[in-house]
Amino acid sequence: MPEKILVVDDETEIADLVELYLKNENYTVYKFYTANDALACIESTELDLAILDVMLPGTTGFAICQKIRERHNYPVIMLTAKIEETD
Repeated sequence: MPEKILVVDDETEIADLVELYLKNENYTVYKFYTANDALACIESTELDLAILDVMLPGTTGFAICQKIRERHNYPVIMLTAKIEETD
């Protein structure tokens, strides 16, 4: 059974591209552009990995990661377009 990966990014082009690459490697992808949709998926789906955008409208990828950690221990990869070293 293929691994299930959550992808959350409000930039549709980025989310679509990540989804395409993952599906080409035979992963099952759950893609969302909003935090609320992603949080619903986290509650209802057994996942193997989450790829989260750091900056989302209304919340952050860090907040979603905290929700994941309340109940799950799968890996989380954070995506960011920030370029400053302090970020």
